[in-house]
Amino acid sequence: MNLPDYQTKVAYFVSAYNLNAPPAARLLDLLSELGEVAKETLKASDYGKAQFQPTQQWVDELGDAFFSLLDLANQTGVNLETTLEATLSKYAARMEARGDAGSGR
Repeated sequence: MNLPDYQTKVAYFVSAYNLNAPPAARLLDLLSELGEVAKETLKASDYGKAQFQPTQQWVDELGDAFFSLLDLANQTGVNLETTLEATLSKYAARMEARGDAGSGR
């Protein structure tokens, strides 16, 4: 499988620093990182009292979540570039069919 550049960089980094984790642990890590993104979003908007202004901490947490997602994809053999293209096609078809990208479930 030919991985996109981001996934390849993460795979090399994980291997070089022996950061391997099973998919279940990486999924929990991803969820934890997304929680930290959410917390920084609340802080950056003064808990909804002000317009959201991204901070460096928010950017850092988003990067951590991205890393975890890339490694989770690597651990489970998913090429995110191919997956994104399929997802965009699916959403486009839904938009054309009913004007909404949601699953409609």
